[in-house]
Amino acid sequence: MSTLIADSGSTKTDWVLIKDKNIIFQYQTIGFNPYFQSSEDIYNEIKDMLIPVLQDQLFDIRHIAYYGAGCSTPNKVQVVKQGLYLAFGNILSEVNHDLLASARALFGKEKGIACILGTGSNSCLYDGESVVENIPSVGYLFGDHGSGATIGRTFVQRYFDGELPPHLVAAFEKAGYHREIILENVYKKPMPSKYLASIVTFMSAYNNDSCIKDIIRDCFREFFKAQVSKYTNAKELSVNSVGSIGYHYRELLEDVAKEQGYTIGNIIKSPMEGLIRYHS
Repeated sequence: MSTLIADSGSTKTDWVLIKDKNIIFQYQTIGFNPYFQSSEDIYNEIKDMLIPVLQDQLFDIRHIAYYGAGCSTPNKVQVVKQGLYLAFGNILSEVNHDLLASARALFGKEKGIACILGTGSNSCLYDGESVVENIPSVGYLFGDHGSGATIGRTFVQRYFDGELPPHLVAAFEKAGYHREIILENVYKKPMPSKYLASIVTFMSAYNNDSCIKDIIRDCFREFFKAQVSKYTNAKELSVNSVGSIGYHYRELLEDVAKEQGYTIGNIIKSPMEGLIRYHS
């Protein structure tokens, strides 16, 4: 008997088939989000892109563990469940929010505060089985503290306000960033949060610059204040993180956590490895 694990964001879905703690199959399709796609959309993509390459293993699948962006209400969960049913038939399907994926990947069956620090951010208090407290994520305009989008937005804000040192301004503009281009991408083009997060790629070339470090530290401080501090007994628990921002800026995250009185535990880039352990 095998289990098919799906870790789905709005951009891509990673699929891994495991059996007896062994990885049998790995594949990637487009991402799914029930806020933007119907059950039929999900079914059609799985039917066309996943089923043909999974054909020889289909008979052995007994459980599907799906974790996805947008699976935050019963109605949205049902959209995904129906899509999986159309594609796989009456196989037991477990559909959960990507926040639970992060918690299970980071803590397994232990208690702690699980954080997502990637393009966006989120967090929860996990009791070893389920999410028991959550400070709702409200997107890059009003939340996403500590995320790539917020770090990029903070850098741009300081650029517009004339608060960056001249050498960073010169490098930023030489890289093709100018007022009109930035405003066009943020106010007129789709997915502005991803555009803002992409600015972190430029910033990464200057990771040793004190200005860059200050920006990232400030964003992490805001994350701990707005998100982590509000959980019950937060300073008594391990704070673990999944996502590219926490992973690549681990030292700064640990510095700010220590400064604020928190204990950082496990930091990983992607939840899949932990999900494989959890479901094995």
